[in-house]
Formats: sequence, C-alpha cells, structure tokens
Amino acid sequence: MQHELNDFFHYLQVERGLSENTLSSYRRDLQKYIEFLSNTSELENVNQIARVNIMQYLHHLNDLNRSSSTVARTLSSIRAFHQFLVRERLAEKDASLHLETPKKERKLPKILSMSDVDALLNIQANEALEIRNKAMLEILYATGLRVTELVTLKVSDLHLTMGFVRCLGKGSKERIIPLGNMAKQSVERYLEEARPSLVKQKKEDYLFVNHHGNALSRQGFWKILKAVAEEVGIQKEITPHTLRHSFATHLLENGADLRAVQEMLGHADISTTQIYTHVTKARLKDIYRSYHPRA
Repeated sequence: MQHELNDFFHYLQVERGLSENTLSSYRRDLQKYIEFLSNTSELENVNQIARVNIMQYLHHLNDLNRSSSTVARTLSSIRAFHQFLVRERLAEKDASLHLETPKKERKLPKILSMSDVDALLNIQANEALEIRNKAMLEILYATGLRVTELVTLKVSDLHLTMGFVRCLGKGSKERIIPLGNMAKQSVERYLEEARPSLVKQKKEDYLFVNHHGNALSRQGFWKILKAVAEEVGIQKEITPHTLRHSFATHLLENGADLRAVQEMLGHADISTTQIYTHVTKARLKDIYRSYHPRA
C-alpha cells in the first residue's frame, strides 16, 4: 500500500502543485491511516480496503480523543486518496463513499486587543535584529499574511512607492495587499539600516533574514514572536495566526467590507471570512454587558 501512497503524494506535488505544508498534512494523516490498516487487518493491497476499515480507523481516532476538526481533516485526506485510487484504476470502488464528516466545533479565533497590538508593535528597535523584528510584526499586522507567506516574501515583492506588497498564497495564488504608513516606514528602515548588515555580501532574495543572513524560517519567526510577546508582558497565548485574526477582526470592527477582507486574507470562500463577523458580534456583546447600566 505504501507504493500507491507514494504515487498519490507525487500526484499532489506535481500535478496539483500543493504547498509543502499541505503535502506534509496529507503525509501525516495518510501514513497513520495506512499504518493502522497494516497493524489491525490482513489486507494485502489497496483494492481490499472496505468502508468498515475506514470506520474502524475513525473510531480509533475518537478513542484517542482527537478533536472533530482533526477527524474531519483526516477523513478529507482519506477521501482524496481513495478517489485517486479509483481514478488511476488501482481500486475498483471508492471505499470512502457515503461516510459522514463529523461536524467541526466552531471555535472563535483568539485576537489581540488594541493595547496588546500597540505593545507588540512599539518595541525598542535600535539594533539590526530589533529593527527587523519590528518590521516583521508591523507588516504581519498591516497585511494579515500567513507566517509562511511572510518568511517567503522577497525584496522584489515590495512596492513601497505605491504602498502595497505582492504575496503568493495557498495554491500559488497571487494577491496584492495595501501596506499602511507605519508598516511602510518600518520596512524602509529595515532595508536601509538593518538588512545590509545582516546579509553582508550574500545575494539573498528573501526579504527577512536571520543573523547569518539567510532566509528566516517559520520556526525562527515563531520564536521571535514568543520572545517579543513575553518581553512586552502579553500574558495570553499568541501565534502568528493571532495577528492575522486580529488584522481581520479590527478591520471589520472599523467598518471594512467583508469582501475586501476576504480578498486581503486570500480566502477562496467568503464563508471562511465570515467567522470574523461572529467575533465582532461576540465582542460587541461583551462591551454591552460591561458598560450598559441595565445590561
């Protein structure tokens, strides 16, 4: 079964052009699925996989107390794999047909207050790395970029005179996002005062670099964000996506059009963006309860 799995991963990478992060998610889900089948059944090939085998694996995930979103994502990966098997005539029937997807728990995204955002962005920026950190945080909050999109930005993606940044998002879809004055000033300072001393004589295309002058990794940015949050006294848990959530929510709270926010975030479906309208409504209720004399 591993051979067919490798063919599927090759198809996802070459024909569908999925990102490495998405491929990793498929690999993680399906490797565990195939391992479970190998350890709990006497199946000799993928054509023998039946609906009951998939059901057993989903029950196994529930026994492990996996969240409904994890189970739903795993089932989506399994469906894609079995559809591939039928399409390539490696299996006679799709064993994943008519399986019900578990309902995802609708959790409202966590966001930062404006005071937390101010604390995070108004950090000391004297040394080269501090100037870089401020520029990264400013651009992340100003644009709502995903962390992968941030660390893969190239210098050529900046159009500071026009005040926008070009981004390649999921599925290599290009989008243009406006850049506010504060972010623009921070990035200009980084390019003039900090980046040259970090890259030295290297020819590095990526905008944000580490202390060796090489492209910054996703993990590297996570560590920086966590360190800065602790330094300025933010107690709540914070991730790069927290800034993305805050970007979207604060725009909507201040009257931005939902379609415009969808376009800036790079969401294919507006229903994904609509979660932020629930956040703004929840915050309005909290404010009402806190300040209305007869609430």
